[in-house]
Amino acid sequence: MKVKLFAAAVLSMVFVFGTAVRSADEEKDIVDTAVGAKMFTTLVTAVKEAGLVETLKGKGPYTVFAPTDEAFKKLGEETIKKVLADKELLKKILLAHVVEGSVMAEEVVKLDGKEVKTIQGTKFMVSTKDGVKLGEAKVVKTDIKCSNGDIHVIDTVLMPAKE
Repeated sequence: MKVKLFAAAVLSMVFVFGTAVRSADEEKDIVDTAVGAKMFTTLVTAVKEAGLVETLKGKGPYTVFAPTDEAFKKLGEETIKKVLADKELLKKILLAHVVEGSVMAEEVVKLDGKEVKTIQGTKFMVSTKDGVKLGEAKVVKTDIKCSNGDIHVIDTVLMPAKE
């Protein structure tokens, strides 16, 4: 009896506190959520440089597959500097991480073997073998709910197809 009561109390606390945390996140838009997360400093800098702040603060909803600072480091400092200097290329790369609409993890999992088209126009294959992957990027955290969409954290920067 005591075990059941304790379990019910813990579940209640998780629900209450989990909801409070989620509600606070949901009040922030995608950009403000990324800024607050502290693991997307390169992404936030790139979004500012590309002039996409207002877009990603817009009504949406958008789903952003957000590469971490570690994901950007994989590109190398020289590549990052080159891309930051070319605003059109930068914008193209960043928009290859954005999908229109709210796509939660439970929906992404159902897309195994299918392509997802980004608002930039690039298509990435979704795979659910050994975790969820979008192209070469592994999804490491899902369903960060924002006021204008969702963020899924990825470990690799997605590169759009060359024209």
